[in-house]
Amino acid sequence: MVSKRAQGPDPARIRQARAAFQAALGADNVFFGEEDAAAYNDKFAVDDTLHHPSGAIAPGSAQEVQAALRIASEVGIPLWPISRGKNLGYGGSAPVLAGSVILDLSRMKKIEYDEENGTVLLEPGVGFYDLYDFLKARGMKHWLSTPGNSWGSVVGNALDRGVGYTPYGENTSKICGMEVALADGSLVRTGMGALEGSPTWQLYRYGFGPAWDQLFVQSNFGVVTKMGLWLMPEPESLMGMDVEFDNPEDLGPLIDTLAPLRREGLLQQSPTIGNWLRAAAVLTTRSEWTDQPGALSDEVISAIRTKYRVGWWGVSLRLYGREEVNKAAYPILEKAMNDLKPLSMRPAQWKRGEPLENSGWTGTPISFPMQNANWHGGRGGHIGFSPVLPQSGTAAMAQFKRTYDRYREYGMDYQASFAFGERHLINVNAVLLDKDDPEMMGRVDPFLRQLVADAKAQGYGEYRTHLDYMDLVASTYDFNDNALLKLNERVKNALDPAGVIAPGKSGIWPGAKGGTCA
Repeated sequence: MVSKRAQGPDPARIRQARAAFQAALGADNVFFGEEDAAAYNDKFAVDDTLHHPSGAIAPGSAQEVQAALRIASEVGIPLWPISRGKNLGYGGSAPVLAGSVILDLSRMKKIEYDEENGTVLLEPGVGFYDLYDFLKARGMKHWLSTPGNSWGSVVGNALDRGVGYTPYGENTSKICGMEVALADGSLVRTGMGALEGSPTWQLYRYGFGPAWDQLFVQSNFGVVTKMGLWLMPEPESLMGMDVEFDNPEDLGPLIDTLAPLRREGLLQQSPTIGNWLRAAAVLTTRSEWTDQPGALSDEVISAIRTKYRVGWWGVSLRLYGREEVNKAAYPILEKAMNDLKPLSMRPAQWKRGEPLENSGWTGTPISFPMQNANWHGGRGGHIGFSPVLPQSGTAAMAQFKRTYDRYREYGMDYQASFAFGERHLINVNAVLLDKDDPEMMGRVDPFLRQLVADAKAQGYGEYRTHLDYMDLVASTYDFNDNALLKLNERVKNALDPAGVIAPGKSGIWPGAKGGTCA
């Protein structure tokens, strides 16, 4: 599955590096035991023989990150940086290149908060629960935008273009200023941070000359040790509705109704339309309904939907801001939904001063969606497949039908959603796994490769992918003989020719000397 162009480091280099890491970071922060290394494996891996690290190190500061990079460069071993290692469904904490040493940044948990301007400067170990607790202790004047798995890192989520559900849901678009350690151990600050002592580092994204923040997103050009992020001011009120639709064919009209409301700004959040299994998989397990192999029958699907009163599709819509503005916008949104003749529509409301946890979609961290990993029982998990589409009901319906047919062809249960950006949709498909079912696991890799091929035939590419498919997905971005990948590799070779930092990340490999850490 993974590229064979590079091989991991030899044991002698690992032993040499381990001793040097212990001297620089302290023995308590260097982990090379067999159990230590296994703890960083991808728990949802399709093939458990791939992506094993040699060990891990856990620096506690930017200076220790710099020291680790210098050691890795001198000895010739690759490091795989992780923030908290919770990128579940896309590889978790494991490296692309087996034998890499995990650079675990979870000890780095400093938070600097500018309450007046609504910004934070975060180290990568700060999780969504950490930041939420920090803000709550200070009166919750600002909200964060949390993803479905809030165990993860705020910095890591933004760096992998993760999304949440509030108006600030596209977290990568709220990045403002970074501190980054390069492969040679040097430290750089982007944007206004390049001015010593600048008070506008988290206020103006670009600085002078080229803007580098997004070049460190989903790349392996450096190790982000600090990130500035804009937070959403606490709104005066929240109004909205949870809407269920009865038929698969309702997806297209729903998207065509929401898209213009999103583009004009009446709907500022990033709503996600999820199918019935996205809701039901956190409430029940497959074995309660059937023991038959292959994709679920329509009869079983109907029975599950009836018991839990969920539509074939469901969406939560929210308006945020001043109460008078929300009261004016709500009837427009309500009429738009009623015109589609939904199965059900439940209003939702929150006002400043009320408990955040009671209303939903308020930036409160959640982890219950991860329950879907238990759908099949056994050692559960999921793999994501997430192509980017136009904001078009026709395109979304065609993508749904094409993908749904593939799920049934390969005997998989269809769990999917269509997440709105300002101008695009991301079709997030979860392939739910039972790692104790060898026959099922044998179907997963050909299934995912088929989905990538189907999307490419329509001109669609994934916005993020699992470790196993980074080379494959990079190859689908093929304009002018993969000119973009060649540009990425030219930058990689300029900044990190030995491939010290995350070789293979996003399909970007070092090539200057014929391989990784040559």
